[in-house]
Amino acid sequence: MQQKEIFKKIIYFAKNLNIVIGLVLIWRGVWYVVDYLDLIFFDNNHLPLAVGGIIIGLIILYLPDGDLKEISKL
Repeated sequence: MQQKEIFKKIIYFAKNLNIVIGLVLIWRGVWYVVDYLDLIFFDNNHLPLAVGGIIIGLIILYLPDGDLKEISKL
């Protein structure tokens, strides 16, 4: 019975590790795309897209429920 529980924990850990790796790879790709956009449109000046990203992020957090309580969880 103990081996079954250990096997279940290993499977649980592996699934969560796959999720984390997938999320990291997605954000890595997004990061590179944004850096490329900085290079093409703003001559490698990160400020316009950084400020735009903050504004868009705040709008995305605000729209579903009309507040920014998600930020307080950080």
